[in-house]
Amino acid sequence: MAELSEAESVRRLADRFGFGAGGEGLAALQQRGYDSAVETLLSPGGTDAGVHATPDPRLEIPARPAGGKEADRADRKEFRRQLKAQQLTLTAWWLDRMVQANQPLRERLTWFWHGHFATSVQKVRLAPLMLRQNQTLRSAAVGSFTDLARALIVDPAMLIWLDGNDNTAKAPNENLAREFMELFALGHGHYSETDVKEAARSLTGWKVNRQTGQAMLRAKQHDDGDKTVLGQTGAFGAEDLVAVLLDQQASAEFVIGRLWFRLVSVAGPGVATTEKLLAAYGNHGDLSATLRAIAVAPEFRDPGTSMVKQPVEWLVGTARALGLTPSELPDKARRRLLVGLRSMGQVPFRPPSVGGWPAGAGWLTTASTAARLATARVLAAEADLSTIRQASTKSRTEAVRRLLGVDAFTARTADAISQVADRPADAVALAAVSPEYVVSR
Repeated sequence: MAELSEAESVRRLADRFGFGAGGEGLAALQQRGYDSAVETLLSPGGTDAGVHATPDPRLEIPARPAGGKEADRADRKEFRRQLKAQQLTLTAWWLDRMVQANQPLRERLTWFWHGHFATSVQKVRLAPLMLRQNQTLRSAAVGSFTDLARALIVDPAMLIWLDGNDNTAKAPNENLAREFMELFALGHGHYSETDVKEAARSLTGWKVNRQTGQAMLRAKQHDDGDKTVLGQTGAFGAEDLVAVLLDQQASAEFVIGRLWFRLVSVAGPGVATTEKLLAAYGNHGDLSATLRAIAVAPEFRDPGTSMVKQPVEWLVGTARALGLTPSELPDKARRRLLVGLRSMGQVPFRPPSVGGWPAGAGWLTTASTAARLATARVLAAEADLSTIRQASTKSRTEAVRRLLGVDAFTARTADAISQVADRPADAVALAAVSPEYVVSR
């Protein structure tokens, strides 16, 4: 199997296990070599380091409207205003956090799990609950999948999103059980309709207090009888159900497959690599060991694989390369970034469905490309491009390449950039929407 060069492999690692790297940061990582880059990204301390200026926002659940009709109308309007303001605050905060992470593996995996356990603020509405879920995803992002699954199955935002809040012994609601099995833990075809019904009984009684945002089990609404799920029988509750699901061989294969699909390739790993990944994953879903096994797999350095950067990954990577923090931009520029993400079809905390966002060529539509270009121009206009301006006109294309961390431009792209070399912001914006940058090869 052919392999990428050492420098190309480091660049790909920075793309897939982070949000990319450019300029001096990528050059320094490449100089140390691939093995060192793997250790840098996967070191226990490194995965938490680097977020230095984005403390978690202090979001309190707004007081719900009360009173007569006239007062209630005004209160409802204010309540909706607060909800929207908090949602915008939360989105801006996470974009900042992704951009500012010096060693971004944990943040990158938090983004991955957000797409895997896709939950939308559009239905949940309460930003404090989405923040709490985000913190849960981050805490176990590179730890144990078992811990992550246990936390998410009774997560307040998840309970609201998938109607677990309405699941009682007298009126079981199967939505959370079905989606948890199909999309989060096992994959389609590894359970029966009877398994779904029995799993739903296991999850009855969980309620979210919308004033406090806390989830608790109400014993009187929980079905404490025996259930049979995937051949195992017991008086299962939520944690018991997770144990039953994750005990299946299909679960390990499914989770590993999703990681591979989003971090490596739409084509699955070979038999030998799969065996190594399963061994690394182990009985408790060791995510750190699994990520290490992915990074050293021969297929990871196969030049034949490529992945289209999702809009958020692309925006965060571009901002990082240009040294820009979204919250520090002028108000108009910040608003245009969010407009750009909406136009591209991806905004944090707003996945389109429980299935998360699409992958691959679906992001390469004409409309999406136009939105990328408009967003790239916003970023380039705010960036310090002195290193490009100081370069000679003939060498500016190369300066742009180094700044964005692109391995090489095709002759066609290089020619297009050279045509606007006298306008550095245009040159950077054009390079940022080039196939060589939008597609992680």
